[in-house]
Order: sequence, then structure tokens, then C-alpha cells
Amino acid sequence: MIVKRVKVVMIMNKNKNRNSQEKTDLARKVAEQSKKASRVYEKIENVILIVGKYFSIFLDRFIFNKKYSKLVSLLLAILVYGVVNYDSMSKLYTTTLKSSRTIENVSVVAKYNSDTFEVSGLPETANVFVSGDATSVTNAMSTSETSVVADLSGLSEGEYNISLKAEGFGSSVTTVVDPSTVTVTLKKKYTQEFNLSYDYINQNKMDAKYSLSEPTFEFTKVNVRASKDTLSSISFVKALIDVSGQTSDFEQDAKLVAYNSNGELVNADIVPSTVHVSVGVSSPSKSVPIIVKVSGDVPNGKAINSITLDQQTVTIYGSEDTLSNIENVSVSLDASSITQDSSIVRPIILPSGVSTSSISQVTMQVTIANGVSKTIDNVAINYINNVNNYKASQATNKTTTSVTVFGTQDNVDKVSASDIFVYFDMKNAEVGLQTFTLNVEQPSDGLVKYTLNETTYEVTIYSDNDEGVKNE
Repeated sequence: MIVKRVKVVMIMNKNKNRNSQEKTDLARKVAEQSKKASRVYEKIENVILIVGKYFSIFLDRFIFNKKYSKLVSLLLAILVYGVVNYDSMSKLYTTTLKSSRTIENVSVVAKYNSDTFEVSGLPETANVFVSGDATSVTNAMSTSETSVVADLSGLSEGEYNISLKAEGFGSSVTTVVDPSTVTVTLKKKYTQEFNLSYDYINQNKMDAKYSLSEPTFEFTKVNVRASKDTLSSISFVKALIDVSGQTSDFEQDAKLVAYNSNGELVNADIVPSTVHVSVGVSSPSKSVPIIVKVSGDVPNGKAINSITLDQQTVTIYGSEDTLSNIENVSVSLDASSITQDSSIVRPIILPSGVSTSSISQVTMQVTIANGVSKTIDNVAINYINNVNNYKASQATNKTTTSVTVFGTQDNVDKVSASDIFVYFDMKNAEVGLQTFTLNVEQPSDGLVKYTLNETTYEVTIYSDNDEGVKNE
């Protein structure tokens, strides 16, 4: 037992010596590491000191160098400004960006009893100033369902100053309306009956060869509700019949509108607002000859010898009543511009009421030759417009006159006394001896020109109950 105890004690002493040696070694290693770290820190400190020394030298040379004085001043100024305004600048970047915009021509809507009252003095549009954070203002600008409201509900007949308010812009923005207030008048509405008339609209979008008949209305009278002043300004109520693209009979519901005597629209309630109409569409046409109307004289003693058209007839379109009174259409030719045989293109002149024609122009071949004159005697003197059925007598029984004809030889030779119509106008004739102006009707083809050798004609005018005047 004693031997075992001695062994245990010896082992424990051995372990204690080993632990003591390990602690000594560890302490020595820590001391060595501390020395190494101290040397590293010392080297770093030396490097920093050296860098700081050279940087200080650089700053001295930079700051106190006249060459860089302006740049140094600018940098110092920026630094001072930043320090002084630090709070303001920080707020700018830490708060929400504000914005404001003006929205123009926002529709003005009135809230009132439109069945009972008529409102006047209210503008159609107003401008709205919108302010708030940028996102909210942008959203308000893109919103389509916005309006400016004039709340007249509950008001009776009279004049009022009303505040205008913006609606539909959202609660996140502030709005100001311009104008902010308006003076409006409420007038009581009355009802009056008007006869219907009509206007065709968009006729330029309908083929001109088509003609429109009188429309047939579902009803011919309408009621109009408005104030007494407005009703008194209405001259007529019209149905606006849209004829664009129509080529055959058609029906439609035409919008009704009211006009004043100047043809301006009148804002009123028309009951009903439309009328059903039936319209006949036709295309009456007629083929008529083309004649040339010559004006002026060919220069240098020349005359037109012949005119040949590439088209002799044209088909014209219009109403049947208009076409029934048209026998021909014409083209004009200025002879004073012709100096040689020419090919000339001229537009067709359409009579009033003719909407269009199958051709719009013709080409004419014009030849000229030397002009000659010829006097033709015994041309009968006629009268026109004897509206009072007077009689006429001439003291010397002179009933004919002479006419000089000018043109080319071929054309002059074709003219006889019977081809020439000389006349005087009795429209303003009075009983007694009277002097009239003689006139000669120029030929329609323009190939020759007539000149009267005498221009007055003296005759005695009398009626059936005044035979004595005849014998004076």
C-alpha cells in the first residue's frame, strides 16, 4: 500500500512540473509576439508620419501657390456653403418632392334642375391649378374624369354668385379654380311649339350627280323648352339630315336644332330631340349641246374662221325642274388672246342648279384667217317687251336698217339679212313720239360680228283707243 502511494505522489509531482514548464513556454511566446507587433506598429507609424509629412508639404505648396489660389478659394467656398446649409440640404433630400401644374379648359358642369330652369352666365370651361407631391400631381393630370362643378341645386329663379369647385382630382392634391366664382342667372323655362324645317348636311360627301327630294317627316311640329328670352330669339327649328355617301332612298333619325334670325345656334331643350325622316334620292340627267361664247376681237385684222370641239354634247345632272329649263351649256373663248391657229382647253360653264356634268372641259381647235367686212341692207327692225300692247308707226315707214358684218370671207358670205335680228325694247315705252336705241343680237357661234350702221330709231307710240296720235 505504501509503495502504491509513493508512485501516485511521484506521478502527481511529475505532472505539476510538466504544467509549469508549458506555462513558461507560453509566456515566452506571448512576449515574443508582443515585441513583433510593437515593431510592426512602429513601422506603420513611421510610414504614416512620412506620408503625412509629404502630404503637408504638398498642401502647403498647393494652397499657397498663386497658380491654384482660385481653385482653392472655390473649394473652400463650397465647403463653407455645405457646412452652413447642411440642414436645408438634408431636408431637401429627406422630404417628398413638391410639384404644381395648371390644367386648362376643364369642363364646367352645373348641378341644377334642368327641367325647370335655364342657366346663363356659366363658362363652358375653367382652368385648375393643382399642387402637391409630384406623384399625386402626375396622377391628377392623367385622370380623365375631372370637372369643375357649379352647385346650383336648391336655388330658385334669380341671379347668384357661385363658387366653382374642382372634382375628380383626388384628395392628395390641392386645387384652385380660375375663375373661382361666377355670376349666373337661373330663369324659369316655358314651352312653345315650333314648325319644323330642314337642312341637308355633308352634301360635299355625296356624289354630285344625285339629287335629293323633299324629306318626309314623322311629325312637323316640336315643343321647345327655354326661358322666355331664349324662346323669343328662336326663328326656326331645323332637322339636320346627313346625306354623306347616300346613293338611293334612305331613312334616318335627324337631329333637331334651333337657330336665331342670324343663323346662330340657340341652346334650348327640343322635345323630342330627333325626328325620323325619309328622303328620296334620284339622278335626273339631260344631254344638251355645248356652245362657244366668243368675246373680244382677234388682233391684227384677223377673224376666227372655225371652231371645232372634241365633244359636241354633255350630260348634266340636277333636279328635274332645273333641267327642264336648260337647252345648252357654254364654254367661253377670248378671241383677243388668239394670234394663230390653236388648240385650247376650256372649262364647261354649268348653269345655276346643275350639280355636275359628265365632262368638265372641252378641247377646241381654233383656226383664224384674214377678216373682211360686208354691209347687208334691208335687215328688219323688230321690237320686244311690248308689255302694254302699244302700237307703233314710223313717219317715213322705215322698217329696215343696214348692218355691217365682219369675219372671214367664208363666214361673211354665209350671212343674209334674215339671219340678223335687230330690235328695240318697248318695256318702258310711252304714248307719243319716242326715240329708241337699236340693238343687234350677235351670233351665238362668234364667227362673225355685227355692227349697226344706225343706233337709234324714232317711232310714234299709241294705243288702240288713241288713233289720233297715229295720224299726228
